Amino acid sequence: MDVILSNLSLGLQVALQPINIFWVTLGGLLGTVIGMLPGLGPATGVAVLLPLTFTMGPVGALITMAGGYYGAMFGGSRSSILINTPGDGAAIAATFDGYPLAMKGRAEAALAISAIASFIGGMISTIVMIFTAVPVARLAIKFGPAEYFLLMVFALSATAAMSKTNVVKGFISLFLGLMVSTVGLDAQSGVSRFTFGILELQGGIDFLIIILGIYALGEVFKSFRMIHEGTRKVQTKFGPIWITKEDWKRSWLPILRSTPLGFFVGVLPGAGGTMAALMAYNNEKNLSKHPEEFGKGAIEGLAAPEAANNAASVGALIPMMTLGIPGSGTTAVMMGALLMLGLQPGPLLFEKHPDIAWGMIASMIIGNVICIIINMPLAKMLVRVLAVPARYLFPIVLGLAFIGTYAINNMVTDLFIMIIFGLIGLFMEKADIPTSPMILAGIVGGMMEQSFRQARLISGGDWSIFWGSPICVTLILLTIASIVWPIVKELKRKKGTG
Repeated sequence: MDVILSNLSLGLQVALQPINIFWVTLGGLLGTVIGMLPGLGPATGVAVLLPLTFTMGPVGALITMAGGYYGAMFGGSRSSILINTPGDGAAIAATFDGYPLAMKGRAEAALAISAIASFIGGMISTIVMIFTAVPVARLAIKFGPAEYFLLMVFALSATAAMSKTNVVKGFISLFLGLMVSTVGLDAQSGVSRFTFGILELQGGIDFLIIILGIYALGEVFKSFRMIHEGTRKVQTKFGPIWITKEDWKRSWLPILRSTPLGFFVGVLPGAGGTMAALMAYNNEKNLSKHPEEFGKGAIEGLAAPEAANNAASVGALIPMMTLGIPGSGTTAVMMGALLMLGLQPGPLLFEKHPDIAWGMIASMIIGNVICIIINMPLAKMLVRVLAVPARYLFPIVLGLAFIGTYAINNMVTDLFIMIIFGLIGLFMEKADIPTSPMILAGIVGGMMEQSFRQARLISGGDWSIFWGSPICVTLILLTIASIVWPIVKELKRKKGTG
């Protein structure tokens, strides 16, 4: 304990230097703005900051990039709440209840709880990181291909089984997403799958294109119909950006429950904020006494995933700093920058450069405070987006969606793919099929397939590898529970009303 407190004291001395406070503020501000732009997200935010870091020392570079990382996590939900267009994958869950809250005239409360939950999730996770970085990293090492495969099966089954409509439609959406994830070159054999002779599809379909198509274009298509029918309501009067006592009463426990979940999922390399946010959302819906309110503007349905995705961003830094293994795409960019600066992330980073390692960790406490200060006044301006007439707002949304999509791979083909997914999103909305299982399956499907095949190769075809460890058995039981529990709850509800 004394050693940890001594290291934290050293880190605070570094982080509280005026130049480093400036760098974390700059990173947080730019990250927040970039996070709000559809299709960009934290990895792009950190990549944009890279040229700035070449002129800094290693401490300033790491602090600036970390500020950009969680600044983007704060900002990603802004466009989710206001225009139903996630800034990145981790902000998908914010559309489920954040946008309905805005449509109910409660955009101020939605933006406020989003910032508050992000702040609490980030702060608690940073404190946990200080005390548990090394033990948690050692636990994450125990996750082999079989464990990763079962973790993703659990995440997918939970998302599908707890869908807004019914379990069957949830699994239909899930299988559609898994089908999309198989498009492109097979990573092991090099065989083209479902590319139909189109060269640009050999690299697969980027999940951000799916997100932008389903949410940005899908929302424009849906809202265009509502405008035509004269049913779209526009908020014109705005109050203070804050929440009521009732909102806090409903949100504080979901925030505290979702933070450790998000933190641990973030530690697992490749899992990321998207899976953390969706798992937190499903968990809260499952535990809620009023699950029917989810998807219609339940404030805890926004608070939980926001706390989880910020906690995941902190967790993702642990394997990078302690093991030299990037926990997400964003930390991979950060690790590349550190290597260019002549630093090797890993256990020796804490021994040879404690000022850099602990300076960055301490800066996260300051950075979270700065991000909430940035986001609350910024929300006051952003909320007025809802008052913009639809004839101006929707062309802006379309423009951002097309620019964001083209910027991903610089390919015109991606624009047509986005339009196709926009139409698919509209059809799914009409058929009352949930989109979240498809989105998550599209994101983790490729990784899940590779983990399955790697596990089979390692075991020489022995299926027992999938139940050969306590972690595997736990994940199997959780998967079964995630499918059975909603069915049991529904039967109990019917029996009670019957």
